Amino acid sequence: MEAGAQAARARALAVLRVRSRALAVALLPAAFAVVLLAGPSTGHLAGPAWDAVRWVLTPFAVLVLLAAGVVALVVARARPAVTPTVTIGEEQAPDLYRLVRDLADRLDVPAPSAIALTPDCDSWLEDRTHRSHGPPPPEEHADDGLNGLRGGGRGPHRRTPAAPVLVIGSPFLWWMRVGELRAVLAPVVAGTGPSAHPDIAQARRFVRGLDAAVAVAATGGRCPGSRAVCAGLGRVARLLLRSCREHAAEMERGVAAAAAERAQAVDYGLRIVAQEQVGLAYAGWDRLLTRVALPAWRMGRWPSRLDAGVVAALTELSRRDRLAEGFASRLGERPACDLLEEPGAVDEATSLLAARLFHGGPAETGQEWSPVGWQEYPEEVVDRTWRTDAARLHRVLDALGVRRCPGDAPPGSDGPTLSRVLDHLTAPQPDPVAEALVPPPAPADDLDSYEDPYEETYEDQETERSSALAAGITAELAREEAAAPAGQPAALTPDTSLLDIGTLPLFPLQPPRSSRELLTDHVTAMVCCAAMDTAGATPGLDWLDGPTLLIDGERATDLTPRVLRLIEDGDPAPLRAWLVESGIRPEKPVRLV
Repeated sequence: MEAGAQAARARALAVLRVRSRALAVALLPAAFAVVLLAGPSTGHLAGPAWDAVRWVLTPFAVLVLLAAGVVALVVARARPAVTPTVTIGEEQAPDLYRLVRDLADRLDVPAPSAIALTPDCDSWLEDRTHRSHGPPPPEEHADDGLNGLRGGGRGPHRRTPAAPVLVIGSPFLWWMRVGELRAVLAPVVAGTGPSAHPDIAQARRFVRGLDAAVAVAATGGRCPGSRAVCAGLGRVARLLLRSCREHAAEMERGVAAAAAERAQAVDYGLRIVAQEQVGLAYAGWDRLLTRVALPAWRMGRWPSRLDAGVVAALTELSRRDRLAEGFASRLGERPACDLLEEPGAVDEATSLLAARLFHGGPAETGQEWSPVGWQEYPEEVVDRTWRTDAARLHRVLDALGVRRCPGDAPPGSDGPTLSRVLDHLTAPQPDPVAEALVPPPAPADDLDSYEDPYEETYEDQETERSSALAAGITAELAREEAAAPAGQPAALTPDTSLLDIGTLPLFPLQPPRSSRELLTDHVTAMVCCAAMDTAGATPGLDWLDGPTLLIDGERATDLTPRVLRLIEDGDPAPLRAWLVESGIRPEKPVRLV
């Protein structure tokens, strides 16, 4: 532990030396100017040549001092980026604060000043002392209930306001048991020890200030003066940041090593098991966000119990995956979310924050952005998503001039049908006359090099149809997104953060879907609508795979390959066979939104 701490302190001093050298460089012209100005009074440095040097160097020294003062002011006053979190006051989680306080006592380190939750599978310490400069930002006004860790007979050094905030991944609280959470947090809380060292604290503030100054210069939001001043500020800050980057990285490694060594004696055996749960929670959380939450967010609904959902997802994973066997047996122990007074309210707050971070949703609920519970998810999200996609698919078919029904169809049967989609995507049959003109097969020893001259023609016809439909769907979606009302981003001021200026999502879950993926989703949605309206199927929710179609209470798992066969090869036979087997009638009109 001592070796890691010493290495961290040595690197902190190296960072501070970079700051001292920068100050010395800024003061050097002023020092020369003072010497030149004082020279004539002592009988030295006199004459026309030295007068010219004085007239040139003195204004230059003043400019350098002014520039250095501006850089120092911006670095000192700039607010580094702060992770968006949900702050938990002690009255909201007295047992959790007590657990952290006891853990800090056992590790003989200062306790964190506060506890906050993040919708992610990670935990760390975050220094927010720089937030004390100027008026508090808006998000801090909502934290009036936070009083820090108090009481318990702790000395004043345990309750210092300069202690960092403990940020805990919210999925950990719901999936982990109390003992496991304590074991996971031990090395994190141990990091408050090195953080309290003055040299390390100063070095961190300097690096964070430089990083924030670079951001300020890039945005120009709080940069004084003209654009040229901002550009100069950015160059100086980036130069200093490059000079101390390696030292800062090594300092953080030393801090982490010292914290890990200090925490070795705390629940060592349980920590091994708890680390397995960290990996499992991360896998389940990622699957829940991308497969379950994302479809709801796209529909303007945000699941209000994501943390409870991750427990259901991981329990389902334990049932399916033999590698996770035994993990579900832990569920009989006390969950860590019991350390909260109102787990439901905290879950709702972190779920809304997750929607903002990963999708860019608004901060408050409204007509186009409302919460949805897991019980209502199939009807409110799955059914609505499928019918919306199916309606968009038929609008694009209308725009392409595709007929709604065959010419010999009876009156009143021109509604949206699955048959219309199947017929359009089915590859045209080869011309019998053209088939007769196909050259004879090549000799047996040359079959590998033989190419069908008509194969490319057939593929081109099929690819052209699906590609045109996919391009139309992509364009239609783009028009809908452009027509959607969007608020104007606010200006970046000293009292705003990234959450306030519309720069979300900060961490988008997935890249934009390709045209082929969109076409697959829309055709699948049309099949599901036909199944619900003609065969009594129902929408469902799979905790690991998201929206699913239930036929006679069983999940339809073999639909996607058949849809892909239709889209990629223009072959409807596998899908039509599945429709007949499932009792789905593609010629019947379906209900759309």
